Amino acid sequence: MNPEVRAVTASDVPDWLRARNTGFLQAPAVSEQEVANRLPHYDLERTRGVFDDGRCVATFRSFAQELTVVGGATVPSDAITNVSVSPTHRRRGLLSAMMAADLAVAKERGDVTATLIAAEYPIYGRYGFGPATWITEWEIDLPRAGLDPRWSGPSEADGGRIDLVDGADVRKLGPALHDRLRARQHGAVDRGDRWWQLRTGQDLPLPDTWTEPYYAVYRSSDGEVDGLLAYRVDGKWGDAKQPLNRVNVLDLIALTPAAERSLWHFVCSIDWVTTVRSGYRAPDDLLPLLLPDPRAARIVTQADWMWVRVLDVVRTLEARTYAVPAALTLEVHDPAGLSGGRFRLDVSPAGASCAPTTRSADLALDVRELGTLCLGDESALRLAALGRIDELTPGAAAVTDRVFRAARRAWCPDVF
Repeated sequence: MNPEVRAVTASDVPDWLRARNTGFLQAPAVSEQEVANRLPHYDLERTRGVFDDGRCVATFRSFAQELTVVGGATVPSDAITNVSVSPTHRRRGLLSAMMAADLAVAKERGDVTATLIAAEYPIYGRYGFGPATWITEWEIDLPRAGLDPRWSGPSEADGGRIDLVDGADVRKLGPALHDRLRARQHGAVDRGDRWWQLRTGQDLPLPDTWTEPYYAVYRSSDGEVDGLLAYRVDGKWGDAKQPLNRVNVLDLIALTPAAERSLWHFVCSIDWVTTVRSGYRAPDDLLPLLLPDPRAARIVTQADWMWVRVLDVVRTLEARTYAVPAALTLEVHDPAGLSGGRFRLDVSPAGASCAPTTRSADLALDVRELGTLCLGDESALRLAALGRIDELTPGAAAVTDRVFRAARRAWCPDVF
């Protein structure tokens, strides 16, 4: 039989979850409780599978997302997740078929971009995705960091305070705080109620795997919640009864430098803790330079993170802001036929306009490279040097670099 690509039904979900687990090298068995807990939160019209002789052999799911672009505006995005192909059915074009179906519907629906977190680097460029945000994770050697061990809270000059809270407090305070963050952090995505439930142990698909973290909030002098921290501690001790505990930061949101400084100092000052893992942060995070000895923060992970696929060139480029005035004509190649063409882009700090044009192009690039550039995190000059964009007008790559680059790095705090 020829494998069939289609949307799943409710009765398919147990088999679909088994196939997804197989693809992600997880235990394939699926309990009735897991199915019951996951099913209400899946949009089955956007949950696809490939079925061969009645058995699911590949999985794909998408959901609605808001992506923050440079300047703080958001665009509707098609967030892709749970992509897998069983080892018995690799190299048969199954992912290509599922991806083509999903992106075509997303384009018709009016989504401006598609996004995903790539488990493997080489896969998604051929579908028009480019790495648009990166992450860095540090491990801090606290005895070397040089922080004052007598620290007992934010300074009097700061006027803020840190309080430990529980999951119910996080569900109450977290959403508004994160909305404030994503209004200023390009690359961030929205977090729905389900995100907060899962991260605080409510209605879990596999509740027996849950370990309650610690939560702390930073309140400014006027009582405003400007920061949130979630962390776990591993509880290790050495043979000589010396503490060797490590804090693993799960989430840290800070809206002000005072909140960021205080939360990092707090988590680095917990008794018995000798090491802190920062979790995935923006590559230009303040963290290392908040330490008296920044070399105490060792990079343990540095990698691409969220990939972006442009579905609507005009809306993508008009949604964001630009720091300098310029005019460029871009030739965008899209082998899938979803968003290619030649576009005139006129920008200034006051706004941007983008429209199809017949003018000669200044720069030619694949839609993959446009995805890499659109959040301001990559250099057009670097891409030109790599041969990944073609400069048709002398100096156009340098102009593109000045136009697209943002003052701070893009960052997506979430995996999805």
